[in-house]
Amino acid sequence: MNFSINGRSYEVELDNRTSLLDLLRNHLDLTGTKKGCDQGACGACTVLVEGERINSCLALAVQYQGRAITTIEGVGAASEMHALQRAFIEHDGFQCGYCTPGQICSAIGMADSNEEIRERMSGNLCRCGAYNGIVEAVRETFAKELAS
Repeated sequence: MNFSINGRSYEVELDNRTSLLDLLRNHLDLTGTKKGCDQGACGACTVLVEGERINSCLALAVQYQGRAITTIEGVGAASEMHALQRAFIEHDGFQCGYCTPGQICSAIGMADSNEEIRERMSGNLCRCGAYNGIVEAVRETFAKELAS
């Protein structure tokens, strides 16, 4: 199977039952995407597929062959962070950081939605309760897109 992840091509032999999350973490060593509930309820495994956010724990990898997949590793780098990553730091949008990759991917994927931020982000849980910082980081980063 051939996958396009973070702008890079990967050729992998997989069982057809392998989840996209397990492909990323166990086969490609892209461990930024986290395994939380493994039931699609917590959002820790959120990645972007052609700009749309999905729960990778519920997706079979085989369904996403040839489609552009972006994980947190493809969002920014330590030397050049995405504006949302910088905003998370500035607004204390994380504590333990476990949910942060999924929160960031989810926020990027929903930036053009017309719903309220808290409603849009409701599929991403934070056990530490950093929601106020998360909302402020998203609001600051996507202020122009949210206003239109």
